[in-house]
Amino acid sequence: MADPSSYRPRPGEIPDSPGVYRFRDDHRRVIYVGKAKSLRQRLSSYFQDISGLHPRTATMVTTAASVEWTVVSTEVEALQLEYSWIKEYDPRFNVKYRDDKSYPSLAVTMNEEFPRAQVMRGPKRKGVRYFGPYAHAWAIRETVDLLLRVFPIRTCSAGVFKRATAVGRPCLLGYIEKCSAPCTGRVSAEEHRELAEEFCDFMAGRTGTYLRRLEERMHEAAEELEYERAGRLRDDMEALRRAMEKNAVVLADATDADVIALAEDELEAAVQIFHVRGGRVRGQRGWVTDKVEQVTTADLVEDALQQLYGEERGDTVPKEVLVPALPEPAGPVGEWLSERRGSRVSLRVPQRGDKKDLMATVERNAQQALVLHKTKRASDLTTRSRALEEIAEALSLDSAPLRIECFDISHLQGDDVVASMVVFEDGLARKSEYRRFQIKSFSGQDDVRAMHEVISRRFRRYLRERERTGEWAVEEPGEDETPDAFPDGTPARDEDGRPKRFAYPPQLVVVDGGQPQVAAARRALDELGIDDVAVCGLAKRLEEVWLPGDDDPVILPRTSEGLYLLQRARDEAHRFAIRYQRGKRSQSIRRGPLDAVPGLGETRKKALLKHFGSVKRLRAATIEEICEVPGVGRRTAETVAAALAQDSRPAPAVNTATGEIIED
Repeated sequence: MADPSSYRPRPGEIPDSPGVYRFRDDHRRVIYVGKAKSLRQRLSSYFQDISGLHPRTATMVTTAASVEWTVVSTEVEALQLEYSWIKEYDPRFNVKYRDDKSYPSLAVTMNEEFPRAQVMRGPKRKGVRYFGPYAHAWAIRETVDLLLRVFPIRTCSAGVFKRATAVGRPCLLGYIEKCSAPCTGRVSAEEHRELAEEFCDFMAGRTGTYLRRLEERMHEAAEELEYERAGRLRDDMEALRRAMEKNAVVLADATDADVIALAEDELEAAVQIFHVRGGRVRGQRGWVTDKVEQVTTADLVEDALQQLYGEERGDTVPKEVLVPALPEPAGPVGEWLSERRGSRVSLRVPQRGDKKDLMATVERNAQQALVLHKTKRASDLTTRSRALEEIAEALSLDSAPLRIECFDISHLQGDDVVASMVVFEDGLARKSEYRRFQIKSFSGQDDVRAMHEVISRRFRRYLRERERTGEWAVEEPGEDETPDAFPDGTPARDEDGRPKRFAYPPQLVVVDGGQPQVAAARRALDELGIDDVAVCGLAKRLEEVWLPGDDDPVILPRTSEGLYLLQRARDEAHRFAIRYQRGKRSQSIRRGPLDAVPGLGETRKKALLKHFGSVKRLRAATIEEICEVPGVGRRTAETVAAALAQDSRPAPAVNTATGEIIED
């Protein structure tokens, strides 16, 4: 691990001008590329105290062994050079969107003498017109099949085309008039290219003009009594309309735009792009990336624009690009896009109307893509096995921790202190094994003490179960377990139907926190004489793994599957604890002074509140006035008045129609 001060440039060496910089490691490999409006200010920010840097940035500067820079004239040139270097060096600390190359596009090879329409994947080629990408290749083939009736351009491979030219006979598509058969000279190269250009114009969204032209020709044929030709033109129009219906209309003003949305968490980000041409969604694509550096939403947008349009030129860059946040600064990125298109490109955040609604739709797609990515990553057996092996290696365990239990504490300013325990077996969550605890021995914001209590209660219960030597007695939950310990309120049972408690020990206990929480958990296990369960803590702010007694944390690589598994367990424990704590807080808020009156049921409570309108008015009422409420006798009225006189709490607002307490 290098000391950044060992390669820090001397004062005055770094120019105060736009440029691009590269960090290299001790093997001279480029590990990070960045651009700056002022190289001096940007590079100086990397050489401050490491403790003040973001952990991912700190990892980068300690991995690097040197830094170099190139001065450019403008920020647009810096953007272009940054993109070129990222493509050339593939730096490990730069954001890299994993582009799903399985997305197919409809391609028309305008660079050939006889252009061909085909399904094409992978990098784009010069001189080829692309439409899409589409979700499925069969969607492209269906669209092309409909359009070949009107635009009979070549779709055959080079081998089929040469063979048909040699024998002088067209293929089947030529006989059924879904190909103009340029291979046999039925049309000239110029006529076939004109057909291909009309095909591209239609796919690019210029549909209205061509449909009107076909309609005029159909009417002319009908007037000239050429009904067969008119019928063919009518069928051609119907085929074009069916092809158009496959793309949903999303913008009524026939806008040409790309709509980009992001969904992100602390670890990963997903981007979704809808390609809208002529007001219709013509294609969709998506990427996912690991956040290997400290990045904002604006940074992610800029990286997505570079990857999306870095190889594009001409009309493949639309007139308008809608994004969730503008890069900082937005001017150079807008100029760069305009240069690639050859005309002005509007880069903006939609504020209202149909475009804002479409942005929300694309964002929902991005969120679903991120959830799907995480689900696939978590459910993959090979990935889970690698994660467990990485955890075992990092924590120096004898074997992979097949059962992991994670604990978290939750409270609201010291009130309603609760804890959660979630279980991961073989890298997958076992929700039937979840437990939740209510801390009753004390109140206050002492997470360390609460963690010690929860770990002690959990493993005391385990020791009791182990001592039973197979005897499973059905008993009421004790102080070590809440009655409603499961998400759905039902107790877990084994295969024989007998309740499970805490019978199975984990190989690893994970606590949400740093050194203090880890020390408390280890102390609780030591007090119980348990020495075969490993303990670690995951500090959320820096994603550091702490071990008992160690002064320095274990740093797992940012792309480590082991770290990802620990984070999922920690986040799940946090979610489960928060849910329980909020439920208890809601119950305490809804608890009114009438709840303490013995013998007063829900019906008479609602009747009292409906009659008087509020607890305040009920408290001020006499016993005779309370007796006027239907169903309330004098003894009940005296009990209510006495209870309200003792209760000096402020009266909550009440819905007089339903009798429910209204929360503030």
